[in-house]
This record gives sequence, structure tokens and C-alpha cells, in this order.
Amino acid sequence: MSETVSEEEIIVRREGRAGRITLSRPKALNALTYNMLLKIWEALKAWEHDPQVELVLLDGVGDRALCAGGDIRSLYDSRLQGSGFARKFWADEYHLNAYIKGYPKPYVAIQDGIVMGGGIGISSHGSHRIVTERSHLAMPETAIGLIPDVGGTWILGHAPGESGVYLGMTGDALKAADAIYTGFADSFVPSERLAALKAALCDPAAGAVDGIIGGARDDPGPGAVAELAPQIAQAFSGPTVEAILDALAAMEGEWAAKTRATLGTKSPKALKLALAAIRQARTLPSLEAALDVEYRLVCRLFEDGEFPEGVRALIVDKDRMPKWQPETLKNVSEALVQSYLAPFPEPEELKLAKS
Repeated sequence: MSETVSEEEIIVRREGRAGRITLSRPKALNALTYNMLLKIWEALKAWEHDPQVELVLLDGVGDRALCAGGDIRSLYDSRLQGSGFARKFWADEYHLNAYIKGYPKPYVAIQDGIVMGGGIGISSHGSHRIVTERSHLAMPETAIGLIPDVGGTWILGHAPGESGVYLGMTGDALKAADAIYTGFADSFVPSERLAALKAALCDPAAGAVDGIIGGARDDPGPGAVAELAPQIAQAFSGPTVEAILDALAAMEGEWAAKTRATLGTKSPKALKLALAAIRQARTLPSLEAALDVEYRLVCRLFEDGEFPEGVRALIVDKDRMPKWQPETLKNVSEALVQSYLAPFPEPEELKLAKS
């Protein structure tokens, strides 16, 4: 039996025993609008206590992307009316991310194609995360004057060694093996097996979710990040961004030079805040606590103009010449970093974490 609620941006329906959510903005690489966030929330709430729905299956239209991130253009366009929309977008998105993490039924995310930013938030907190040979996962926020959010600091903070710091600062992309190694995914399934996998997940007679995925799973092969672990640890264990850059400068080889150059293109303020937030996430008790911190940072980076300037330079005008404030790392003081991490006045706090 299939019941469908279809809108232009998202397709929500029940197929067999599965509640299915398909993101449907292929021309925009299925980027998340605020309406899509609300529809996902409503569907999950409706299915949570529905005995006919045994699991949730998330995928995207087309083979290019599950979801390339949040609809940052809408956030940018809202800036002239203040930060009200941006704060509401992020607050509701982070509530959804936390809800997915604790969802009481299997939540299977097909991370096929590009998965970035907000796409990570609705997939990598699920109970079952599946990547393919086409998967391309990344948290590239420092390039637009933001920090890895949607719970990204939590995942990055718990990645092996210093790999999370490296990925959060550079925004480098992960293929299947490294997505599994760093904790963004669980299983590699070749794309040619996805149709059969989805059909089996929807089939009430097909057996347990773990067994179905286990039968389709394959070996993704070696991963670049895992192989680079010693170099990453050597460079990214430094206490500051400046120390990390110095360590990279002292290292030989193409990877170190390329990584140092990549960091030079990012927002200095976002780099320092990302480093602080990822390392702080290691000490926090929960994803929810990390989301509370991320909320303070993204709101402040929106309101101080850093994020809008990054979006202008890379997405709107596309001149790739952002005017970061401050322009240099040395002018991003530790006092500034701590002021951005500090709690908002109590009524403005997200308060996802239980006190």
C-alpha cells in the first residue's frame, strides 16, 4: 500500500512498512528550504507512533545529490530584514537534527551523491547511513564565513585523531570509505544495488533492517583520510590555527602545501571558531549540547556580516573575493572567540540540551 503527499520540493509517502521522504529539488541539488524542514518534521512526528510505519527511508531525486546543504541564498536574502528568519531557520533545523538522532525507529539515509551542510544534518544523525561510490560528503562552511553546524562539530569532534579538525577547517570532501572512517556514515552499498535495497526495506516480509543492509553492503576500499592520519595528526594537533599553519609549512609534500593554501582562502574568524567549537564538542555530553553552541556561533556570524559576505562572494556575485572581518588571523583574538562561544541572554538560547 502506498499513500503519497507530494509537494514540489519534497515527496512524503508510505510504501509498505516504510515512511519515505524524498527531497525533490534536483536543479538545486536538493538543497533544504525552510518548508522542507517543516515537512520532514511533520512526517517524522506522524510516523513516530504509527504502527504501520516500521522505519524511515530518506533519499533524494536524481543521482547527483542527496542534499547539497541548506538554502543559504534564502538566508542571505533575509538579511535586510534582520536575523529573525535566520535564527528561526537554524533553531528549527537543529531541533530536527536532534530529533533524528533520537528517533525511536530505524532511520535509513541514502547518502548518494553530494551531501553537505544541512544534508549532513538530516542524514548523518540517522541510525543507518549508507554511502555509495558516488558519495561526496563535506562540511565546507568555513569558506562562507560559517562554522560546521547541524551537529557537524559533534561528529567532527569524535572523528579519529585530528581528522575532524582537518575536515572542519578545510571543508575537504569525503568519499565513501572516509565517510565511514570519520563517523558520517556506516555502510557502503554500490549504487547499482540501491533500487533493490530500497524495495527490500519497504517490504514487510523482507526481514530486519540490519540484515537487509548487511546483505547489500560491500567493501569501499581504502580511504585517503585514513591513510593521511599521521600527517593530519602532525599538523592539526597544534593549539591554534597559527600553529597548524606553521606545522603545515614545516612539512614536505604536496598535501601539506595544498592544505595550507586551502586554509588561506577561508574566513580567519570562522577558522578559529571552527577549531574551538570542534575541540569543545569533544568535552560536551551530547549532540544537543553541541547544537546549542553551534547556534550561538552561526547567529553571531550572520549578525556580524561574516556569513552574508561569504555567501555574497561565493554564491551571489561569485567574485570569490570575500572581505573578511577581521582580515587576518592575528586580529581574531582569543577574547573574540570566547565572546562568540558565550551563551546568549537566557531567553535567546536554543536550550536543546537538558540542564
